[in-house]
Amino acid sequence: MNYLTYLPVFDKLTKSQQDMLTNGSFVRGFSKNKILHNGSQDCTGLILVLNGQLRAFTISDDGREITMYRLFERDICLFSASCIMNSIQFDITITGEKDTEVLVIPSEVYKSIMDVSAPLANYTNEVMASRFSDVMWLIDQVMWKSFDKRLADFLLNEANIEGTCTLKITHETIGNHMGSPREVVTRMLKYFSEEGLVRLSRGKVELCDTKGLQRLTQG
Repeated sequence: MNYLTYLPVFDKLTKSQQDMLTNGSFVRGFSKNKILHNGSQDCTGLILVLNGQLRAFTISDDGREITMYRLFERDICLFSASCIMNSIQFDITITGEKDTEVLVIPSEVYKSIMDVSAPLANYTNEVMASRFSDVMWLIDQVMWKSFDKRLADFLLNEANIEGTCTLKITHETIGNHMGSPREVVTRMLKYFSEEGLVRLSRGKVELCDTKGLQRLTQG
C-alpha cells in the first residue's frame, strides 16, 4: 500500500513528483517513550502517523514539559521538518505515547517538491496554520483558564482518547502534559476525589462523575 495517498493533495501532484515522494519515503517504528524528533536542530522530516500515538511537547528552561498537541493515525507533523520553513524554528520534542509506526518523508525531498508545487505548498500552509491554532488554543487555556477546569478537561479528553474512564496515568505524567508541577496536580486530584469526581489509586485515575467534570469545565 502507498501510504502517501493519505496526503489529500497526493493526486494533485505530477507523476514524477509522486514518484519522488514514494521513492524517498520510508517507514519507521518507534516504541513507547522513544524520541522521534528532538528540538529545532533535529530536522527529522515530515512525519505521517500510520498507527499508534505521538506526543509533541516543549520544555521550559527549568525543565518543565507541556504538551502542545497529540498525533493519531493519519495525522501529519510538519514541525518535525521545520527546517523547510526558513523563518520558523521550534524546539519541539516528539515521542511515542504508544508503540507507533510512521512514514517519514525526508525534509529535502518534501521541500524540493513544495517549492514547485502550488497544491503541496498550499496544503503545507494549511497544516501549519492548524498547528498554530492548536498552540494558540493552548496558550489561551494556560493564561485564562483556572487549573481545576484545565485538569477536568484533560481527564475527560484522556478518557475519550483511551476509550475508558479508568486512566493508567501518573500524577507526574499529567503534570508533564499540562506544564504543571506534580504537587499541584496531586492537590487538585485529591480535591476532585473528595468531591466524588474521581477515584485515585497507584498509577490510576478513575473518573467517577464525568457529568460533574463536564460541569466544572463549563462553570
